[in-house]
Amino acid sequence: MHERLRLELLRRIQRGTLSVSLLARQTGFGQPHLSNFLHKRRTLSLEAVDRVLASQYITIVDLLPATDQSGAVTEDEEGAPVPVVSDQSAMFEHFIRSTAKQSVFHPPPGLIESLPRRGSNARYGWQRFVAVRISSADALAMESLLLPDALALIDRHYTALVPCRPNRPNLYAVRNEGRLTLRYVESLARRLVLRPHSLNFPVELIEPDPDEAPSDLIVGRVALIQSEL
Repeated sequence: MHERLRLELLRRIQRGTLSVSLLARQTGFGQPHLSNFLHKRRTLSLEAVDRVLASQYITIVDLLPATDQSGAVTEDEEGAPVPVVSDQSAMFEHFIRSTAKQSVFHPPPGLIESLPRRGSNARYGWQRFVAVRISSADALAMESLLLPDALALIDRHYTALVPCRPNRPNLYAVRNEGRLTLRYVESLARRLVLRPHSLNFPVELIEPDPDEAPSDLIVGRVALIQSEL
């Protein structure tokens, strides 16, 4: 539970909705105390955890993995439904909270277990699959390949820029200035090159922050597009 709380706080800090100084003011704890917790140098007492949860309006349920009606954990299990979430949740939430789940998507039988993982070991600690609604902007840039409001199944354990199938480029979900973008992706001198499918749209070049690797900007590979529900 400590680890899930730590990851949720780091997610909010990364999104810019929280800072260590603000959390210190909200809870009454010193910044060094909170910083040590965020960097895994110490844990919090139960009373301190309660104060942090209350300050962020987080419940214990929000930190638990998604469950089905019987109470069984369903995240990334074979045949389990995949949560449909917002772009922000797909980009930043390591574990999808029950309150972040908009609906669920049922992948075709046999698909999930057939998909390879290719990425950093750190990403393997994330809940693997999420689905998002395709925006009109992405549908236009990837015209004839994507349709607006279709579902994109994202494999967040596949962040390597290696083709999944020979002679066929991968489609990736990428964190691009705080928004989720679906594009073909290449690497160029510590930058990511985002290429649209439509020739009417420009190629984009994005650069990670100094403390990030280019792969940190890759949310995951788009493993499936579902246009009909």
